[in-house]
Formats: sequence, structure tokens, C-alpha cells
Amino acid sequence: MDPAPEVKRNRFPSMNFEAEILTAPHDNSELYVIPSMRSLTAEEYAEAFKSFLDHSTEHQCMDEFNKEEMPNIVAGLGNGKSTINVLGVGSGTGEQDLKMIRIMQAAHPGVLIDNEIIEPNPQHVAAYKELVNQAPDLQNVSFLWHQLTSLEYEQQVKEKGAHKKFDFIHMIQMLYRVEDIPNAIKFFHSCLDHHGKLLIIILSDSSGWASLWKKYRHCLPSTDSGHYITSNGITDVLKRLGVEYHVYEFPSGWDITECFIEGDPVGGHMMDFLTGTKNFLGTAPPGLRRQLQEALCQPECSSKKDGRIIFSNNLSMIVVES
Repeated sequence: MDPAPEVKRNRFPSMNFEAEILTAPHDNSELYVIPSMRSLTAEEYAEAFKSFLDHSTEHQCMDEFNKEEMPNIVAGLGNGKSTINVLGVGSGTGEQDLKMIRIMQAAHPGVLIDNEIIEPNPQHVAAYKELVNQAPDLQNVSFLWHQLTSLEYEQQVKEKGAHKKFDFIHMIQMLYRVEDIPNAIKFFHSCLDHHGKLLIIILSDSSGWASLWKKYRHCLPSTDSGHYITSNGITDVLKRLGVEYHVYEFPSGWDITECFIEGDPVGGHMMDFLTGTKNFLGTAPPGLRRQLQEALCQPECSSKKDGRIIFSNNLSMIVVES
């Protein structure tokens, strides 16, 4: 995730505002004329995403989960087979994948790991392959990349009539960009072998994102199949499917103090990432800008620590049984 930003993991669906009049969320008497506000290009998103990673504990949060929970989660994979079949859905550039693969290697010494990857972005596939080429400790791991979206992969599987089963499938911070989330979860759950596990990592409902989206989604229309989805939306789907699952909550924070410093370039990138908009602070109507900045300071979004404003970026790790 570090060397080549994973654009598909956009927390905020792309926005492409046309001129329209919206009622202010907290003051029905005030109308905002929203000018055309364009969404971030891939390059602009990469820059904003880097600012997010540099100032958040997202990676540390995932590392904590890997350290505390993953060894137990992967311990029973494969059920004694000589090969463990793994599928990464929307794996991006592969850093998180390889961390989990190494945990599996430690838990199952000598066992072969057959790792397949679904990733539509060719730059990410290339970066992932380079990462593998530079790793000397992956001799017992095979890699097969499918440069496809998750839906294209599903269609391909159904057309072939072949349904390979996997012992472990993971979907890390990628369901925001899936067209039909319930169908995707149902399909990939059906790809699990006996005793297999599906790991979904998604923003928690205790995160500031959940509060922000709840209040302002009507001002920030989703396009490009973007979804405002948090963990409760996923567990609702799992309940309807009648499958067994367990949720692990891990705290994560993002220092957004610079968002409130006039003219600060880092703060500008942060607001762009929060809203998915190029130069949000420079193009948003003053009223919308003010309301969003006020919302970011509320307890349901952020806390204060040593004079800094820390946005809640809490994650939910959902482990689904076969």
C-alpha cells in the first residue's frame, strides 16, 4: 500500500457535482448553490491518500490485528491439506497480502500456499509482482494474478462453470467500490472450502467516517459505484445470509489538525481525501465548508489529544466462517 497507493480503496465515493441547490443539513432556511466540484483524478487521489497514510495509524492498526488475531484465525486453515488456497479480492499493491501470507507460513511450515489475486489496476498488479520478486522468503508460495474487477471474476467463474474453492479469502478496504455488495459477499462466501474463512476489513460504525457520511451524504452524492458502507452494513448482509461471523474492532486515528489551518497544503490534501473533491477548501461554498469543518470537530468524529484533533478511523475486521 505504501509504494503505489491503492486508488480503489477510496473511503469517500468520487464526487462530480453539477450546479444544484441543496438545503443545508442544520439550517433549513439557508440554501447552498453547489458549483461544479470535480472529483480527484487517480494521481490527485494518490497524493491525498499519501497524506492520509502519513498522518494516520491505519497500517499500525492492521499490523496490530495481524499480530493479535491472525495467527489464531489462520491456524486451522487447510484442514491438514498439503496446499492452502488463498484468494485476495482487490489486493492493490500487495503489502497487506504478503503480511498475511507470512503469518500463514509461520502457522503451517512446509505447506504450499496457492495465492490468487483479483486486482483490476495494471499499475497495482505490476507493483505487487515487483514486491514478490524482491521477497526471498516466498519460495513455497505460488502467485496467479487476475487483472479483473471482482464482478468480472465472478462472471468468468460462472461462465466456465468451474468453482475453485479457497481456504482463505480476504477483502480489505475494497467493498466501497463494489457495485452490488450483498451479491459480492454471497458469491465469495460460496467460494470457501470446508473450514474456510472470509476476512472483510471495513470502516467501523464507531469511526468518524460513519458519522460524517450519515450527516452529509445528501451533500456528497456518490458516483462511479461508490458506497458509504461501514461494518453494520456488512453484518446486516451476513445476518441475511445466515452465516456465522465474528467482528474484531481495532482503534485507528488520523491527525487532521492541519485541516483547520488556513492555507496549509497538507490540510488541503486531507480535506480532499475526506470529501473526494479536488481543492475542496478552495471550491466548496463557504457554508458547506464551515459545516464540514465543524462536524469534523464533534465528539462523534474526533477527539483532542495534546492540542491535536484526531479523527476516528476505527476499523472492523469481520471473519466469516464457511
